[in-house]
Amino acid sequence: MNNLQFKGNLMLLLKSIAVPLLTGALASILTIQSMQNFSTLNKPVFSPPAILFPIVWTILYTLMGIGSYIVVTSGGSESDIQRAIRIYRLQLLVNFLWPTFFFNFQWYLFSFLWLIFLWILVFVMIIRFERVSKIAAYINIFYLIWLTYAAALNLSIFMLN
Repeated sequence: MNNLQFKGNLMLLLKSIAVPLLTGALASILTIQSMQNFSTLNKPVFSPPAILFPIVWTILYTLMGIGSYIVVTSGGSESDIQRAIRIYRLQLLVNFLWPTFFFNFQWYLFSFLWLIFLWILVFVMIIRFERVSKIAAYINIFYLIWLTYAAALNLSIFMLN
C-alpha cells in the first residue's frame, strides 16, 4: 500500500468512527437539559453509575464506526456492502432518536419498544455485516449485549415510575 492509499484509508477510518461518535454527541446535546430528571427517577438495583453511560457509548460508537469501515473496505460483494451499510445507517438513526423519546419526552414505555426495534435492527445489521466481514459483525455483538441491558433498564424504569 502506498502512502496515498494509507492516508485515504486512514481518513476513511477516521470519518467512519466520527459519524457515530458525532451522532451520539448530538443526541447528548439535544437531551442534556432533560438528563437532570433522570437522576430523580426510581431505578432498579442493577442501574449502573451515571459515569458509565458515556464511557460505554463512546466505546460502542467507536466499534460501530470501525465495523462500518471494515465492511466498506472489505472488498466484498457490492450489493452485500450496500445492504449492510443501509441497515447500519438506519439503526444509527433509530439509536439517535431513542434519547429524545426517553429523556426529553419521558415516554418510557414507548422508549422500551423503540429499543426493541433498535435491537432487531442491530441484530439484522450484525447478520448483514457477517456476510461481508466476520470481524465487523463480532465487534458489534457488544452493542447488542448493551442494548439488551439497556432495554431491561428502560423497562424497569418504566415499571418503577
